[in-house]
Parts: sequence; structure tokens; C-alpha cells
Amino acid sequence: MAPAPQWFTRRRRPATARSVLAGEAAAEAARKSSQEAPEAEEAPEEPEFPVAGDEAAAAFFDLDNTVMQGAALFHFGRGLYKRHFFHKRDLARFAWQQIYFRLAGSENPEHMADVRNSALSIVQGHRVAELMSIGEEIYDEYMAERVWPGTRALAQAHLDAGQKVWLVTAAPVETATIIARRLGLTGALGTVAESVGGVYTGKLVGEPLHGPAKAEAVRALAAAEGLELSHCAAYSDSANDIPMLSLVGHPYAINPDSRLRKHAREQGWRLRDYRTGRKAVKIGIPAAAGVGALAGGAAAAVALQRRRR
Repeated sequence: MAPAPQWFTRRRRPATARSVLAGEAAAEAARKSSQEAPEAEEAPEEPEFPVAGDEAAAAFFDLDNTVMQGAALFHFGRGLYKRHFFHKRDLARFAWQQIYFRLAGSENPEHMADVRNSALSIVQGHRVAELMSIGEEIYDEYMAERVWPGTRALAQAHLDAGQKVWLVTAAPVETATIIARRLGLTGALGTVAESVGGVYTGKLVGEPLHGPAKAEAVRALAAAEGLELSHCAAYSDSANDIPMLSLVGHPYAINPDSRLRKHAREQGWRLRDYRTGRKAVKIGIPAAAGVGALAGGAAAAVALQRRRR
């Protein structure tokens, strides 16, 4: 076979040498770059919430439709009726008030005033100690099973972090105190009914703890307890509690009415809904949010313990 032309041989050898050189250089550069490249920095995790050991923090929970399904006063009224404190016509009025409250999903001031006046007329002349004792029984009969597990888990997360947890409600302070104690919470802020010599007079001390009054109660308690409101959390279902929610650094809308839901979205507040799937569909949220209350409660606790998203 005839030898390859000189022009082909001369060009092939230099080309091969250059390819080898380029390949070796690329490999060396890759090796060096991999060795010299800085390690990827991990994104800093958001601080856990609630913050364990933060003595300047506390949590404030509305009661009706936030911690408990329905109105505490209605459940209390059922228990009193069972014990012959009033007549069927009064029970019918209480029942209608509860149905209205459940369907409306919000607190109407005039409606709540009607509920308040009904309750005051019923307890007038009875001893405070008697109503407290009966209240313990009524909690077991009508209220315990109506506590939202999801909200209960949120409260427990604060307790586990070493923080105080308070109920803040327009319900009578005696009823609220019973519920707080049975849930293992710190205490309760509630409407104070006047009593003389341990007997209810049928009047209030001031006005019901409602709307702006709740915010003032939280502000006063925070000052007395040495709390930083920017470290605190508040939870409610009602737009009437926007003043209280706006006080704290961590506001949550729980089972919110339409006005609070809109406001919470505008402000970037956290939302949680533990109602039934049917109710969830009615108010325009994913039905799954209300399914599996126990599972939802556990998930809420885990999510809250990790961090605020």
C-alpha cells in the first residue's frame, strides 16, 4: 500500500496532539474548579414559632367558634334548662340564638346583646358558687366534645413552649374560667357579671368584653404580666376581634367569618379552618381543611412548632 501523502500525516499528528492537550487541560480545570468551588450555603431556617422560653410571649384565644363550636352561652343555657332554671320558651329563644350564630358564622352586636340579657335574667338571684359548680358539670355534658382539636393543638403548642395561654371572650368570666381550667390553659378574660354577697344582681360590671374591649383587656394584661405584644399571638374567628388581632405580632384567623377572612388575606395573616367539609365548601375553602379533626390538630401543632410559614 502506498504511504499516506505527507500533507495528511503532518496535519493529523498535530491535530491529535492538540485534542489531547485540550482534553487534559479541560479535565484539570474541571478538577480544580470542583475542589475550589465554595460549598453551597444553606438557607437560614426561619425561627421556630412559638419560641420556646420566650417569657415575653403569650397567646390569646377567642372562645366561640374559635376554640369551641358554637356559643358557650347557649351550651350553658342548655345545662341550666336541664336543671330547671328556666322554661321551654326561654330554651327556644336560646336555641334560635344558637342557630342564628351557627348559620351567620359571625357575631352580630345586637344579637349578642340579646344573648347577654337572656343569660343575665336567668342567673339573677343565684349564687356565684352554685353556678360555678354547675358549670363544671355542663362543660362535661355539652362543651368538651365541641372543642376544636385543631385549635386545641395550637394552644398546646404555646403551652409546650412555656408560654401562658388565655381565653378572651364575651362569655361570663366564670364560664370562661371553667373552660380554660379544663383545657389546661392559664386563665380567662371574660365579661364580669355583678354580684353582691356572692349573689348575681342581673347587671354587668361595665360592658361585655367584646370587640375593642377585648383589645383593651389584652393590652392591660400584657402590661401587668410584662409581655411584649409583638412577641404574642392572638386567634379569633370574628372580624369583631380585629382590634385584638392587630395588637399582636402573630395574628391568626381561625374558622374566620367572611370579613375577617378578607382582612386576614389583605394583611398577610395566617388562616386556619377546622370546620366540617360542608361548611368549608360554603365559605369557599378546600373541603379537606375541615376533614379529620384529630389529624388536622396534630398537623397544626407540628406546623406551628416548626415555624410560621
